[in-house]
Parts: sequence; structure tokens; C-alpha cells
Amino acid sequence: MKKVLVAFSLVLFGCSFPLRVTFGTPTPIPTPIETPSPTQTPLTPPEYGTEQNPLILALAPSSRPGDEVIAAGDVIAAFIQQRTGYRVVTVIPVSEELLVEAFDKGNAHIGSLSPYGYLLARDNNSVSAILAKLRDGKTFYGAQIIANRTNDFISYFDEARNENSTDAATALKQFNEKKACWSDPVSPSGYVVPLGLLNQAQVQIRSGAFLAGQPSVVRAVYVDDICDFGATFIDARKSPALEADYADVVDKVIVVWRIPEIIPYENISISTRLPIEMRRVIQRAFIDLMLTPEGKTAMQTVYGMDEVQIVEDAAYAEFSAYVKASGLSLLDLIK
Repeated sequence: MKKVLVAFSLVLFGCSFPLRVTFGTPTPIPTPIETPSPTQTPLTPPEYGTEQNPLILALAPSSRPGDEVIAAGDVIAAFIQQRTGYRVVTVIPVSEELLVEAFDKGNAHIGSLSPYGYLLARDNNSVSAILAKLRDGKTFYGAQIIANRTNDFISYFDEARNENSTDAATALKQFNEKKACWSDPVSPSGYVVPLGLLNQAQVQIRSGAFLAGQPSVVRAVYVDDICDFGATFIDARKSPALEADYADVVDKVIVVWRIPEIIPYENISISTRLPIEMRRVIQRAFIDLMLTPEGKTAMQTVYGMDEVQIVEDAAYAEFSAYVKASGLSLLDLIK
């Protein structure tokens, strides 16, 4: 299989060369004879998945891909090619930003995207999700807003029923002009989605503090010396890193409101340039690939996926809404 970097993909995808012009002894210009001009037939691009126009499978972005990743990519490409009959070649983009750009320009047809990378590609309608990564049996996970019980914040999350007892605007208005602890500037559950939620609820907060990891957010809320509230995944309070030092953390750090499981993991996306039937055939090939030991190992090596599940673009609607409400740039969020 062919391996190239997207950053240097002109060789694979074609470039324009100057025409050679020859000069000789001028000849008399003949008297023009009027003849009907032939009707020009527009050029039709070659069919996808052929030797002339192969499907381009993008491996995980890397500036220095290892031999094992390249070999695993060959396994995936060979299986899809054998199962579908489509010619498949592989490329290795240097970054996810370049991968998104390649999808937009037609220089990539299949690849894995992070949640933010997927939203960026969806903005120009260049991809459609076909498979979602499963982790602990789930394709999506949730987040929570936490606070110290001693600060008299009201919890609107019913632990027994595992559901919120009111709407977000009502629950979160108590944090107006309060300070948040965030895990890091690109974390979906520890910053981006909760910030979008607060913005949607029109809650104005003070500048927050970014800490090293979500257990650190729980620790800061527990100690109550840095911020008024925090945001984490569900349920960071039960992290093993906290058990030894904070035995009463679940009692002292309360959940004020929970964001449902709308935050996705990585997915396998496919170019919208490909016909729908072709997309379905490729989707089926990936599912069959994951049923083989070699295919599952290859998917883990290249994309970090042990299990996948069929997914549709509509499943990302809520996540997209929260990210947009955060006001943050997708280009700044992707790696």
C-alpha cells in the first residue's frame, strides 16, 4: 500500500506541469474554412475506488509514524479492499487540522476524527460519521457541575433517581459571578461543554482556574480554597487518586447538575463525496474487520479503537450545540 504525508500529497494527488512549447519555421496561415464546431463533452471524473481514483484511507495523524502503525494501516486497507473490491491507499496526515483540510479537498475519504475535528469537518459538510468508538460499552459520556456542600449551594441532581430535578438555567444561576475550576483548556467534560452550558443558561462567571486533571478539580472544590465550583466527567469524585486522602469526598463534594451523556469519543468518518451506497459498503467492511483478531488489533494500533458501534450524524447535535455555545474556536481545540 502507498504511504505518504498529507502535507506532501501533491505527488499522489497530481499537480500542474508547464506545457512544452516548440518553435519552428513559420508556415503560411491558410484561409480559414468555416466548419461546424464539435460539441465538447465535459470530462467525467473517474469512479471512486478504482486504480485511477483510489479511496484514500487516512491513518492517525502523526509527524513520525512508527512501522507498526504503517503495517497495521496496510492490514486495514487490504481488508477493506478485499471485502469491497475498491482500491484503497493509505496516507498519514501530520496533524488533525491537515486531515480535516484533506477531507474538504477530497484528498482523504476515510479516517478517524476527534470530537472537535469531526465538528470542524461537519462545518463544511465534508464528512459523515459511520462508526463511533466504544469505551466501557458506551459511545458517549456525561459531565457534572460540582460544589462544596459547606458553601450552601443547592443541588438539583437527584442521586437516587440519577436525574436532574430542574432545568439548567434554574440550577446554575446560583453560580453567577462565581469562579470555576476547570481541568484543561481543551477538555470536553472539564471545560468546553460545561462552559457552553453556562453560556446557554446566561450565567456570567468570573475567570476560572485551570488545574492539572479532573481529580485536581475535585480536590480543589473539596479543599475550597481556589474556586466556588468545578466541572468534571461522571464521576470524577470516585477516582482512585482521591480515595486515600479524601474518604468523605462524595459526601462533601455535591453534584449540583449533570450534563447527560452527549460527549462523544473518536469516530470513523467518511467523505460525503462518496455515494451513499459506497459509504454503507465501507461501513459494513469496518464492522466485519472488527470481528477478526487481526483487524481488531490493527484498529487498536492505528486508531486506539477496541470496539465500535454504528452511529449517525444526528447523535452529535447536542454536543455540537454546547461546543458552539462555548464560543471557543474549533481550530484551537483540535490537536
